Amino acid sequence: MQEYRISELEVGHSESFASVITAEMMEQFLAISGDVNPLHLNEPYAKAQGLKGRVVYGMLTASFYSTLVGVHLPGKFSLLHSIEIQFSKPVFVGDALIINGKVSEVDERFRHIVVKAGIKNQNGESISRAKIKIGLLHE
Repeated sequence: MQEYRISELEVGHSESFASVITAEMMEQFLAISGDVNPLHLNEPYAKAQGLKGRVVYGMLTASFYSTLVGVHLPGKFSLLHSIEIQFSKPVFVGDALIINGKVSEVDERFRHIVVKAGIKNQNGESISRAKIKIGLLHE
C-alpha cells in the first residue's frame, strides 16, 4: 500500500495495477449487490443480445477505481470525495484489466487532488474512464 502525502504528489504522477475478472468475482458481486439482471447471469440471454457472453457488472469494474485510490494513488491517506465514470466497452469473465491513474490537479491548501483514471482490457481497448476527486488526510 502506498502512503503518499499531499506534499509528495505532483501533476503527472501516475500509478497502475492489473486484475483478471473471475467467475468468483461475479458471484461475490451478485451476493453483495443483488443485481440479478440476466445480462450478468445468463449466458444464452447475453448471447441472444449480441454479446459474446455474460457481461461483467459495470460497478464491479468501477470498484477498481476505489482500489486505485485507496491502495495505489495516493493510498493510505486518501478519502474519495467524488467520481465521474464513463463506460465505453463491456467486460467479460476472463478479461485482464489494467487500471491506471494520473494526478491532474494538486491543491495543497485544501488538501485534495484530482486523478484522471482509466481501465483498459487485454487488447488495449478502453473500457472506462474516470475523474476522481480525493481528499488527503493528515498523517
